[in-house]
Formats: sequence, C-alpha cells, structure tokens
Amino acid sequence: MERIAVYGAGTIGSCQATLIIGNGLPCTVIGHSGRGLERCRKSIEQNWDDLIAEGLATEGNKQAAMALVTITNDPAALQEHTFVFEAVAEGTEEKRAVYETIERNAAPNVVIASCTSSIDAEILAGLVSHPERLLIAHPFQPVHMLPLVEVVRHEKTAEDTVARTLTLLETLHRQVVVLNRSVPGFLVNRFAQALFRESIYLIEQGVTTAADIDRAVKYAVGMRYASIGLLEYFDAVGYELESAIAKNVYPDLCGTRELQQLVLDGLASGKTGQAAGQGLYDWSQKGADDFRRRKQSPYFAGVKEWTMPDVK
Repeated sequence: MERIAVYGAGTIGSCQATLIIGNGLPCTVIGHSGRGLERCRKSIEQNWDDLIAEGLATEGNKQAAMALVTITNDPAALQEHTFVFEAVAEGTEEKRAVYETIERNAAPNVVIASCTSSIDAEILAGLVSHPERLLIAHPFQPVHMLPLVEVVRHEKTAEDTVARTLTLLETLHRQVVVLNRSVPGFLVNRFAQALFRESIYLIEQGVTTAADIDRAVKYAVGMRYASIGLLEYFDAVGYELESAIAKNVYPDLCGTRELQQLVLDGLASGKTGQAAGQGLYDWSQKGADDFRRRKQSPYFAGVKEWTMPDVK
C-alpha cells in the first residue's frame, strides 16, 4: 500500500485527509503555518462531526481516524511517503517550490498527484524533475464526499503512475474518469461553465430567475442524469430528434466569450456571492449549516462504503 501525504492544509487538503483516514489509512498533511495547521485539524474534526450527526460514523470512528493523521509544517515528515496529493494555491511558482520540496524529501518513486482545477498538466510536468511520476487527480468539493476524481495525464506520464493512482483512488472508493490530455476545465468544469454561461444569459434576458433555473436543474437535469448518463440519454432520444432540437436551439444559445455584464456588475459592487453575503441570492436569508448539509447529502450513501477505522 502507498504511504500517503497531502501537501496543503486548506479546505481541499483537509477534506482529502478526511477521506484517507476515513478509509483506515495513515495520512500526513503538510502545511506552512501554525494557524493553518490548527484550522486544518478543526476542519477535519468538523467533517467527522457532520458524519456523526448523520449517523454515518461514530465517535469511535472519529477517534480512530484522527489518530491516523499527522498534521505538520515540517516537510521532512514526507520521508518514505510514496504518494502525495498536492493541494496548494493555483500558482505555478508556488507549485514548483512544493514539487521541489516533495522530490527532495519523499521516497524516490513518489507519485505527485495535483488537485489543480485550472493548470494544464503539460505546464505542471515542466515544474518537476520526474514528469513521468506526475499527473492531475482533480477532486470536487466536498472532496471527502463527492466521489468523482478527474485523472489527467500529460505526454510524459508513465503508465505505472496512472495504474498506481487508479489503484489508490479505487481503494478510497472514488469514481474515476481519465483524460488522455489536458483541456481547459477538464470535463466537469467545462460542463459547468456552459451551464453557468447559459443561465446568466437567460437571467440577463429577463427570461427567468436564478431560483427557477436552480429548480429546473435540480428536478430535471440533475435527477435525470443521476440515474442515466448524459450521452445514454442522447442515444435514447436518437440522432434524428436531437438533430431537430439542435437546429432550433443552437442558434439561440449564448455564445459570448467574454465575462457577462451581470458578473462584471457584481464584481464592481462587491456582491460577489456567498462569501460576500450577496450574489444571485441574498445569503443572509440562507442558513450556512443547511447549505453545507445539502451540498453533502447526495453523497451520504457513499460513506457507507468506507473502510472506517474504529477504536479497539
């Protein structure tokens, strides 16, 4: 079994660590400040408290899991670790410094799996001494709950690196898609940006509201494709009917390549979304705990597959 570390003690790193220790595997988390390390520990504990509140884990599971995690700002703790999830900020120079630290301190055959959501795999490959052992393993928030991981290889990624990554992710009960080359947004963020662009366009055109768009997506698009695949549905409808629909709809779809005015106005006014308290919604009218629970609730059943540790 791989000896696993997470480099980065932020939200992604803490959730990744929650998943690893939740499957009974030791995990070392490397941060860079005392405050960040404490915040990471509290985040992991909050994740466990949420699972306990849903009846998906016990206090014994939490105690046993927390005993498996080491949270430190000392890169020397990476010694003999063979697999590192990199989860630091989206900047190439910061990642270059982290990769140098990993390669200097970890096992000689260490695989580096970047959690980046936006940097091309070929660019990341140019930041390491052994590009054959680097790839992208892009998870989704909340990382410990949402099972999908996009594995993105580059021109020099070794087959053994891909195989080791898939084996580990399967051990962690992840659903994996593999991209043979890097494209902006990978798969899921490309789909999301297409929906965001069309949704903002419809709001700007006065066609409907944010709440009704969300209702349509949740109760039609989301529910439909939770049980059958998007392209399974395409085949089920058939090329003839889909072609007729496309001829009617394609010409009217939003095709802008620029940020839309609604977004620009929000940036200018400071009404930039949940963290600002106002965006498309007034977030003062929405409970933070309720939103966090709803964000996790579709994935509760998957936690039952974890190989949870327990106190002896």
